Amino acid sequence: RLQRLVRAARGPRAAEPFYVIAEKILAEGESMPRLPGVAGTTGYEWLNTISRVLLDPRGMPVLDATAQAFTGDDQPFAAVLAQAKRRVLHTILASEFTVLARLLARIAAGHWRTRDFTPDRLGDALELFVIHFPVYRTYVTVDGATPVDRATIARAIEAARAQWFGPDAAIFDLLQDALTRDLVGPGRRGYSPARVRQFSLKVQQFTGPMMAKSLEDTAFYRYFHLLALNEVGGDPTVPALTAARFHRRMAGHARTAPHGLTATATHDTKRGEDARARLLALPELAHEWAAHVQDWARMNAVLARSEGARRAPSRAHEYLVYQSLAGAWPLAGPDGSFADRMEACAIKAAREGKVETSWTNPDERYEAGLAAFVRGILDPTGSRAFIDSFSAFACRLALIGALNSLSQLALKAMMPGVPDFYQGTEFWDLSLVDPDNRRPVDFAAREAALRAVEERCDWQELARGWPDGRIKMALTRRLLALRAQFAPVFTDGGYRPLPVAGVDADHVIAFARHAGRDAVVVAVGRHFAQVTEGGRRWSAGAAWDAAIDVSPWTMLRDGLDGPRDIAGRMLEAADLFGVLPVAILAASGQGDAGRRRRPGLPLGERREVGEFVIPRGRSAVAA
Repeated sequence: RLQRLVRAARGPRAAEPFYVIAEKILAEGESMPRLPGVAGTTGYEWLNTISRVLLDPRGMPVLDATAQAFTGDDQPFAAVLAQAKRRVLHTILASEFTVLARLLARIAAGHWRTRDFTPDRLGDALELFVIHFPVYRTYVTVDGATPVDRATIARAIEAARAQWFGPDAAIFDLLQDALTRDLVGPGRRGYSPARVRQFSLKVQQFTGPMMAKSLEDTAFYRYFHLLALNEVGGDPTVPALTAARFHRRMAGHARTAPHGLTATATHDTKRGEDARARLLALPELAHEWAAHVQDWARMNAVLARSEGARRAPSRAHEYLVYQSLAGAWPLAGPDGSFADRMEACAIKAAREGKVETSWTNPDERYEAGLAAFVRGILDPTGSRAFIDSFSAFACRLALIGALNSLSQLALKAMMPGVPDFYQGTEFWDLSLVDPDNRRPVDFAAREAALRAVEERCDWQELARGWPDGRIKMALTRRLLALRAQFAPVFTDGGYRPLPVAGVDADHVIAFARHAGRDAVVVAVGRHFAQVTEGGRRWSAGAAWDAAIDVSPWTMLRDGLDGPRDIAGRMLEAADLFGVLPVAILAASGQGDAGRRRRPGLPLGERREVGEFVIPRGRSAVAA
């Protein structure tokens, strides 16, 4: 419908479809529905994919144990989410849920087989269904449910049945048939089609905000094992991605939805993309982190307020504060503005969690105690020992995080999809949750830095001054130039994993994007603690013991560090990773690495790709 409206507004001369993406949050394991006229999503699923492929799984058991011991909460995340859903159902969305329950009761009352189901029991069954519903929404229409939506509904129904006690188990048959619209399908009589249609559509409009309020705005503020994984559409309990699983996802992405956005920061992310990259390094320093948080808690115990058994901050919120500090810590040290930002972040997190305080019923005494704690630990006159200890650790974490960020940037720009750049992320983005991530952007500073890296890009010099963020801007500029230079490769090119051998093989992700006779080979590092002495020095190429098989391309050119030809079938990571943990190699006329594709058109021409026409002459980048 939107495509038709746009086409009518643009007139008969604009024949090609308009580029449309959907703000669609995909849960773990969920695929984008095939929605005609939609190129893909705004990219939260790829944000989480990049985070998980950069994550070192070996330290996660230590972080899990540390969080449980520090907070005293050993509940699994599934239980935390279920409690959050019940809280939202009974408070924020109680009115909307009541409407749905009454609609279901009216449907049941319309047939002799189900009219004895009481409204209370119907409401209880619907509540269990909503609590176990695993995604944001289905897309059942007046024509019925797709096989995927049927499977999703059946999965939630079965989980709800498993927790049902007492009679009337047949309620779930009624509920399932109403949600899929089978209740008024061919051969089914006695129920009102209008009521069933209204109920099924309203449930779909309800489950989206229900999941958002429960998962993003409640459960993520109660479960603090690793805050980097508490992102929109994410699941903090899903394991890290192996290189093989990452490649399978990317190959599928290149086939099914290559023109959706790839995001690493949005208006709605819980922290800046580079703050998240810092926290992704915590598993690599997990044992040190575990020891430090105990020391910091002892140092700061005097700043906590207690009223009987109640403590401000709670142990959970204290742990949240330490992680938030680690992600956003200024390398020059905290100042008053940083304390203001951290206080606002801590208060918002506490209200979102809805345990000690909330937006609808704020506890001023608790919030005052939490704010005083945050300001107290950041006060250089009274907490110098803590600040010195925390700063020493945070600076090491920041160095590893910066390398993570450069790998994250390269993956976003080179993998299938259209990379999206949130304003302000040209330098290190250490912002906290909104409204902190919506502060004014200093565009003048970015323009000046861009002019400097355009004139001369000395990677060694940029690495020495990495805290200023210019190295990130320089890499961004070069990656986007490569996308423009090899537009057919990145618009509709194929994806090929490249084998990596050697001791550090698991620390390198390598793949090729290819179209016709052109290709771009990409290699990025991950798990940097071992090549940085635990964050004490910038990584050097000589530290890497791995080799990448780049066949069938045997002659490539360095895409980042000047016109340098590189020959050979097996390329050493020690040679590729000099200053940067990223290598981009361009090949032209070397033969196709996968299925044959027609040669790319010259820049400035246009070509239809599936349903969409992609403009040439500029890289397909949303900025």
